[in-house]
Amino acid sequence: MKKLIFVFLLIFPVIQFAGAQTIWVETETFSSKGGWTVDGQFIDQMGSPYLLAHGVGQPVEDAVTRVAVKTKGKYQVWVRTFNWNAPWNAKQAPGTFQLLVNGKEVGGILGRFPDHWGWVQAGETDIQANEVTLTLHDLTGFEGRCDAIVLTRESNFSLPDGGDKLSAIRKKMTLTKNPQFVGQYDLVVVGGGVAGICAAISGARMGMKTALVHNRPVVGGNNSPEVKVTILGGFNLPPYEAIGNVISELGNAYTNQDRILAILKNEKNLSIFLNTHASGVEMDGGKISALMATNLETNEIVRMEARMFADCSGDGNLGAMAGADFAMGRELRSEYNESLAPEIPSKLGYGSTLKWESKDMGSPQLFPVVPWAVQFSETTVQYAKKNNWDWETGFRYNQIDDFEYIRDYALRVVYGNWSYIKNFSKNKAEYENLVLNNVSYVPGKRESRRLLGDVVLTQNDVEGGWKKYDDGCVKATYSLDQHFPQPENTLYFPGEEFRSVQKHNYNPLGVSIKNIDQKDVNEPYLIPYRCLYSRNISNLFMAGRNVSATRIGMTSLRVQGTTGMMGEVVGIAAYLCLVNECTPREIYEKHLAQLKEALQNGVPRMNPPVFKPILH
Repeated sequence: MKKLIFVFLLIFPVIQFAGAQTIWVETETFSSKGGWTVDGQFIDQMGSPYLLAHGVGQPVEDAVTRVAVKTKGKYQVWVRTFNWNAPWNAKQAPGTFQLLVNGKEVGGILGRFPDHWGWVQAGETDIQANEVTLTLHDLTGFEGRCDAIVLTRESNFSLPDGGDKLSAIRKKMTLTKNPQFVGQYDLVVVGGGVAGICAAISGARMGMKTALVHNRPVVGGNNSPEVKVTILGGFNLPPYEAIGNVISELGNAYTNQDRILAILKNEKNLSIFLNTHASGVEMDGGKISALMATNLETNEIVRMEARMFADCSGDGNLGAMAGADFAMGRELRSEYNESLAPEIPSKLGYGSTLKWESKDMGSPQLFPVVPWAVQFSETTVQYAKKNNWDWETGFRYNQIDDFEYIRDYALRVVYGNWSYIKNFSKNKAEYENLVLNNVSYVPGKRESRRLLGDVVLTQNDVEGGWKKYDDGCVKATYSLDQHFPQPENTLYFPGEEFRSVQKHNYNPLGVSIKNIDQKDVNEPYLIPYRCLYSRNISNLFMAGRNVSATRIGMTSLRVQGTTGMMGEVVGIAAYLCLVNECTPREIYEKHLAQLKEALQNGVPRMNPPVFKPILH
């Protein structure tokens, strides 16, 4: 039975714990969120989704909910929040807000502390009714954030700021104790970026009962309306010209979102869980038997079983939970004999890009002075009216553990630069009528975990080994493309750069690309099938930038035309596993000829193509 699950909170009651002594409310479950938005990007790091006041300098509309009260009387009020500017200056707090209980302010101005995600004892309130109204009132529009509100009559009440102890309390008080079983599937795909969409559609069209679990309200990943990275990388190329049929049918997700959602909805074998975060696994020896996934706006947990799983999350989250072998960061040159790898250990990697743009309103527009943001001068100002790919932050940080920091620094850059242009710059007249109207709070990430398969693709495979593997299945056409901090940006912002430069090596099609070092090898290479499944989790596929490659190898295969074809191959291979009652590894060992035949046939298009076959 086809099932498209969109999560809108108003369908569900507020999930909260209301015992005789304590009321616990997760803010993401507020019945009316007003202008606040649910941010679930950092759930694995700070423990929960939270409400974010992303108003680009304009206070957002109040978020409001009503909660039942079992016992009347006086309650202590606790709020879990964070002065997000504290990593740079804890004395400056851009994201402040107020909590109103039955219309009365409790706790004064919140968001000024603590300097990490933690609890603030906001004060006391007297409740003499059977329900209480809670209101979050934003004061600035600059990323105020609130995770949870607790009202308690217990004396000596305290809560851990984070970690396993807080998670245990949160689960006890708010989460569904028994996850809802939603079905037995042939294939479960985690991650609704381009690779995941293509894997899910391919699996469904091959006849498998398939589920797609995605932790955003829109699909497309870096290609979504939230990030807007266009699809690069050729598809529908020999020797398997049918591989690319699905991605060509979809088009760019940021311009074809409704079309893609309609295609997903119409896949008869596909169930879709949006706004749903893969949060746990059940293992049966060395294979995954079930996935638990948490709804980001209701905290309800669903459980699904499957024969095969595919990690298309980008970060390799499913594989990491299952104990899959993975690599992260830059390998040493000596490890795989890669000339582009560093000789000594280096934490330098890709950064992430936050989309922003401006709009001409036809009349003068103000923007506040922001002393808490990154400060600029005529020497350092970046005169721009929208971002490009080279606005990039987090080169020196962990793109999983430090991702909230990386995102927040990008916001400090955008706001600080724009404030300088509007208020102080010599060119401010040119920008007088412009307003920041489209600043994303979701960065586009380029690298993190890489799950390891039976083959690890290296620089040497990209540059000269394309004929070496008998299981080559995805033709990759993009160059080895590393990003580094822009030297001038490093001079003025050492260690906290936000602009990048590209360094291309090896041009597979002889296309003119700036800064190419060599063009001596001009044939596209084939990614081996053995890069698309885990070497130690027997029923786990992967597609996307988290496939089995070195960091240097990944710099070529990460573009979304290529990752979409990986998804198509994974859908086909998962079907062959089902038919042959075998593992992904056994497809290579025992059924390679059958795989090649299936790749020749590809996945049938069900809709007219948006893209024509492209080369780069």
